[in-house]
Order: sequence, then C-alpha cells, then structure tokens
Amino acid sequence: MKNSNIMRFLACLAMLVFSCDIASSMAQVPEPVYLWPQGAPGSEGKTAPEAVRLSEDGEHIISSIHRPSILPYLPVKGTANGAAVLVIPGGGHRELWMDHEGYNIAEWLSHHGVAAFVLKYRLAREPGSTYAVEGTELSDAQRALRLIKSRATEWGVDPNRLGVLGFSAGGELAALASTRYDAGNPDAADPIDRESSRPAFQGLLYPAIPKEMKLTADTPPAFLACGEADRADISEGVPELYLALRKVGVSAELHVYAKTGHGFGLRASNRAPVADWISLFDEWLEVQGFLKHK
Repeated sequence: MKNSNIMRFLACLAMLVFSCDIASSMAQVPEPVYLWPQGAPGSEGKTAPEAVRLSEDGEHIISSIHRPSILPYLPVKGTANGAAVLVIPGGGHRELWMDHEGYNIAEWLSHHGVAAFVLKYRLAREPGSTYAVEGTELSDAQRALRLIKSRATEWGVDPNRLGVLGFSAGGELAALASTRYDAGNPDAADPIDRESSRPAFQGLLYPAIPKEMKLTADTPPAFLACGEADRADISEGVPELYLALRKVGVSAELHVYAKTGHGFGLRASNRAPVADWISLFDEWLEVQGFLKHK
C-alpha cells in the first residue's frame, strides 16, 4: 500500500473512532423535556437547530438554542432522598459548556440520591441573538423550576426541596432566579404556570453577580464558591455577596479556593481541595435539611 493510501486509511480510522467517541458520550445524555413543547414564547420563527461542537479536551459546547429544555438525571429507584437541583451551565451567555458544568454535575448528584435537571436555556449574547438575560434566560430558568414542580410526583422529588446550582453565567442566572421569583398564577390556563418559581436553595459557583440583587430574609439559603485567582468582580464579589446575605439574615456558606481560577466545575483533572467542592455542597444540603429521606 502506498504511503498516501496508508495516510488516508489512518485518517479515516481516526475519524471513525472520533465519531464513535462522540456518539458514545452523547448516548449517555437523557432525552430533553422541552419547557414549552409547542414552542417557547419569543422564539417564534426560529428554526435553526442546536449547534454542538467539541472543545480541545472533548467537552460538548452547545449554542443556537431556541427550544429550551431540561435533561433529567434521576437517581436509581430506592436511592432517591427527594431533593432536586436545577443545574445551570455557564458560557458567557454565548454558549453552554455542558460537561464540567452540566452533565458531570448531574451524574454525580443523581448517584448520590439527588435528582438533577440540566437546563439548556436560550442565549442572550451569542451573535445575532434577540434574547435578554433578565428576560428570556430568566424566564427559561423560572419555567424549568415550575415544570419540575408540576411533575414532582412523577419524578420522585419534593417540590419544597428543589434548588438551583449555577456556574459562571449560569450562576448569574441562578442568582436572578433566587431573587426574582413569584408564587405562580393560580388562574393560569397552563397548570405549569400555577407553580411557584421560588427555588428552595441556591448554589452559586464562580457566578457573575447580578448588578441589582434584592436580598431579603426570604432569599433562599446559599452555597457560594470561587477561586481567589478569578477576576476581581468574582473573587471579591462572591465574598461581598456572602456578607450581604448574612446582613439580611440569610444562611450562607462560602469557599474561596487558593490559587484557583475560573471555570473549575467538575472535571476529572481537578485536584483537592477544589475537587471536593461538590461533596461540601452535598454536606451543606444535609446541614440545611434538604436531604431528608422520604
């Protein structure tokens, strides 16, 4: 076989292995549950499919989202403790980094008895977007919380123990959902809209801090974590948020990791102590009383 033919053969073989790896990874992702099955308000006429690309280290990055959805990761029967988390990945409101801030988190939680739902929300800052962070994106997060509560019995969760866990831009969205909620509309034709959008707790990982957060004694308790080497608005803003929460009487826990930057999420390459943040989050849920067994 000539060298050129050998090179073509090896290239085709590499592409086949690459494609199989993608298919295997994506096959583990649950089927999406659309927030508005008949189409999301504000996305009329937007029919472009979701775009998925891989980062250099093989992470799935999604954009062009016009049908917002949740991906349910439910604990094995008999292991569920009734708690649930809406996981909100980040990506600068331009894209979603789905593995270390989504799938990995949800898998860990579901293996520890907590139902997890990864949110795929519309993106306000990708090129050409007509969406808004505090409009469209927040609406998607609120709708997701209402949807999970409306199907709580089916999914084996306690609607009073459903919280949010957001990362970076997703942390900003989680913070907004935790301060701009309502009790639902009891007269709504859609039964999902009758549910409250208030999360029971909030986990904010290296979040972008919303400019105007109306904190009160009713703001959900918070678990906060960031790296000291992150940009100043986060490495300084997260501790400031902790103090502001405590000032109004909200229970909060803060972790600032030395020599750690932005975007650590849950990666196989993470090392202690930052690799253990999710175990601390789990312990915090138990301390707060959210892991009671049915």
